[in-house]
Amino acid sequence: MSAWGDDWLVPEWPAPPGVRACVTTRQDGVSRAPFDSFNLGDHVGDEPSAVAWNRQHLRDVLGCQPVWLEQVHSSVAVQAAPGSRATADASWSETPGLACAVLTADCLPVLFCNRAATRVAAAHAGWRGLAGGVLEATLEALAVPADELLVWLGPAIGPAAFEVGPEVREAFLAQHSSAASAFVASRNAGRFMADLYRLARIRLAAAGVGAVYGGGLCTFSDPRFYSYRRAARTGRFASLIWLE
Repeated sequence: MSAWGDDWLVPEWPAPPGVRACVTTRQDGVSRAPFDSFNLGDHVGDEPSAVAWNRQHLRDVLGCQPVWLEQVHSSVAVQAAPGSRATADASWSETPGLACAVLTADCLPVLFCNRAATRVAAAHAGWRGLAGGVLEATLEALAVPADELLVWLGPAIGPAAFEVGPEVREAFLAQHSSAASAFVASRNAGRFMADLYRLARIRLAAAGVGAVYGGGLCTFSDPRFYSYRRAARTGRFASLIWLE
C-alpha cells in the first residue's frame, strides 16, 4: 500500500531521506474504457479532458510538478525543466519538487538517485532504448560516481510474456556477451523470450552500478498496470521520482 492510496506503488529500496518516488496504476482516474481509469498518456487517443484531470490529480496528490517527455525510444537524457516537453527518454533533476517522470505500458521504467539525495533521474527503457544506451546516457547526464547511485527497476513486461525476434537478441549480444543469459528459446521456432530486468542489470553492472533494486512486476500479467501487448489500445501509467 502506498502513502497516497491503496493502489499506487512506493518503490521498496534504500533511497535516502529526501528522495520520493511513486508508480501509478490504472486506479483513481476519470478515463473511460479502454483507458480506464488513471491514464496519464496524452498520445493514446484518450479524451484530452480526462488526461488533463488525471494529471492535475497526480500533481495534487503527490505535491510535486511532473515534467513529461516526448518519448521516442531514444538514448537522449535531458535536465528536467518546468513546463518543458523535450523529445527524450530520460530526464534528471536537482530541483526540489520537480519530478522526473516516464510513461510506460510494458517498457521498463528505471529510477535513479544518488546517496546524497541531491540528484534524481527517470528513464524509459524498452528494448530499443536499452540496446541504444538510454541507461548509460542517463548515468552520464547525472554526472555522479557509479558507486554513489541507487537504481530501482519498475513494472515492465516480464520474461514469460516478452517474445522477441533474433535481431533483438543479437543487438544485445553484440555489446555484452553476458546478455545471452537474458534470452531463452521460445516455443515458436527462431524466437526468444527476453528478460528486460536482467538486460538492465547487466548494462548497469557494466557501467559500475551495483546497487540495483526492484524488478519482477510484470505489466502483462498484472491487471493493475496498462500493457500494450495485452491490449494495443490502452493507457499509460507513470513512474516518478523527485527531491522533497
